[in-house]
Amino acid sequence: MHEAVARMLSKYETSSIENYTRAIREIFQEIALLGLWRGKFFERAAFYGDTALRIIYGLDRFSEDLDFTLLSPKEHFDMTQYTDAAEKEIQAFGFDVNIEVKKKTKKSAVQSAFLKAKTIEQLILINAPDEMTREIPRGQVIKIRLEVDTDPPTSFQTDAKYLLTPIPFSVRTVTLPDLFAGKMHAVLCRRWKSRVKGRDWYDLIWFITYHPKLHLAHLEARMRQTGDWNKKEVLTHNAFLEIMHERIESLDVGQARREVEPFVKNPDSLIIWSQKFFHEIVSRITLQ
Repeated sequence: MHEAVARMLSKYETSSIENYTRAIREIFQEIALLGLWRGKFFERAAFYGDTALRIIYGLDRFSEDLDFTLLSPKEHFDMTQYTDAAEKEIQAFGFDVNIEVKKKTKKSAVQSAFLKAKTIEQLILINAPDEMTREIPRGQVIKIRLEVDTDPPTSFQTDAKYLLTPIPFSVRTVTLPDLFAGKMHAVLCRRWKSRVKGRDWYDLIWFITYHPKLHLAHLEARMRQTGDWNKKEVLTHNAFLEIMHERIESLDVGQARREVEPFVKNPDSLIIWSQKFFHEIVSRITLQ
């Protein structure tokens, strides 16, 4: 095992195969970011979404995918050279991975790629115990989606943040008030068929607890882009709260709790969830 990977692994609890699998997933995520930095990806894009919250800002739940936004719209952006750089970086640390850009079947502003690696082989590389690796079904793969929004609203700000593992490097990331706006857009407007993404509501609580400032203009820009705010008037604080309380009234709290539970270390933190709870805490959001 590479010395830097051993250092990264040492910060994780590894008492179960689930712990090992989550650890290797996050190690892949961080090394991929290093590869993207080497490939100068962050001169054109910024880290965004749930994994940015976890890796850069300390969100206390696991996140599966890597999301990015271009700094300005570019219709014919090609992410292949950057995914190649990420793939080579991870391979340089001894892992057998493949990153393949997904071919579009319909027009979309989002470009996607998938990192795939055979679970057993990667766990053997990090010296997971034999009795644990024997639990992994043959053919099981670790999969991480990488997505780039090529047509973002431009009303957001970014900042350079520094990671120290596997080596020191920098990542351009969207600032917290704008990340909060993006998360709030997901809470209010995500269309996930008939299901509820409880992870959005968990992250809402995290934002209100630690970083309650919301960039309302960026939320409005995102809502206009998706057709969820078509009024001539700007989105005001009162209008936002009205929409938020209506959304809470329609929330299936039990389903939200069940969806997020596998991603959190302390499921007892979900016991308090109720519509009354969410109605009360949204009043603590402050606006930028």
